Amino acid sequence: MAKLTPTVMPEFKQPKYGFHRYAEKFNGRAAMVGFAAIVLIEYFTGRGLLSWLGLT
Repeated sequence: MAKLTPTVMPEFKQPKYGFHRYAEKFNGRAAMVGFAAIVLIEYFTGRGLLSWLGLT
């Protein structure tokens, strides 16, 4: 018996909001940049983030 394969593949549009691959990659990268920024602030100022913000 021959295999049936579709001749046309559907094209799916990316959702504009919600959980999808692009949003999750973007949020992950933003979190990594933020974490690196906090580490650099603590290294160069010699004070913790809460102390730097004036909360302690």
